[in-house]
Amino acid sequence: MNTLLNKKKEPIDKLAAASGNSLGREALRRMLRSPVAITGGVITGLFVLLAVFAPLIAPKDPFERYLQGEVALGQGIIPGSRPGYPLGVDDFGRDELSRLLVGAQNTLLVGVLATVIGVLLGVIIGGLAGAFGGWVDTVLMRLVDVMLSVPSLLLAISVAALFAKPSQWTVILAVSLIGVPIFARLLRGSMLVQRGSDHVLAATSLGVKRGAIVFRHMLPNSLGPVIVQATLTLATAILEAAALSFLGLGDPDPNRAEWGIMLSKGARQFLDVRPELAYYPAIAIIIVALGFTLLGESLREALDPKNRR
Repeated sequence: MNTLLNKKKEPIDKLAAASGNSLGREALRRMLRSPVAITGGVITGLFVLLAVFAPLIAPKDPFERYLQGEVALGQGIIPGSRPGYPLGVDDFGRDELSRLLVGAQNTLLVGVLATVIGVLLGVIIGGLAGAFGGWVDTVLMRLVDVMLSVPSLLLAISVAALFAKPSQWTVILAVSLIGVPIFARLLRGSMLVQRGSDHVLAATSLGVKRGAIVFRHMLPNSLGPVIVQATLTLATAILEAAALSFLGLGDPDPNRAEWGIMLSKGARQFLDVRPELAYYPAIAIIIVALGFTLLGESLREALDPKNRR
């Protein structure tokens, strides 16, 4: 009899333990069991570590022109790999490996700042549209529709071309505007769902002010899809920034170590002389973009309530 009761009790205990886990804990558990999530997390983690500690681990000064005397652009000579210079040097005789490492820091800075600015602007627009509705929602969403109707790269090129003197900040601003309509649409849709939820209706019936309802109930419960999209947008921001630099709309400073600028110079000027100058930053951009994409897709699937077991 006791054995039978214990067998019946065991599944109930397991069900109670599983139901007691939060959505975040369940999502983390699923991501730790996913090879795709682990691969994306490892790539992203290594990239962030290299970017943060790049000045410390770079073997040489990325701005020092060590082998400039051996560079002969007129004769098509740019020194390649040799002892002390595993990836060779660039057209100014600077160590390519050190510039790649320091370039990771600038690339991460561009991607993070562009994503953060895009999230903030998108949250403001989507939050206002979802909170007030009516004519505010109509006006803001029509503005978002106009931005969505323009291809992302064309929109970034148009914004970057408005500035008389391109710089790193013009690239960040241009790339950030690409994500604004996406974040605004996501947050507005989530807040519309929250507006009709039971806890919001209960707070409204109790006389809670609209500001408190928006900031305490609707907004915190609507940010999940925005956070997931921000992870995916990081990969897009890095690619779009590289594209702008490749088209000549990025920072014109030749001393700045940034993967998009390095790819632009290597592919446009020295592809016939030394194609490795284009291959190295291109491979780095592809791997990092892949890491953020895998991590973002895994996070989206892990947070999807339909995938809960």
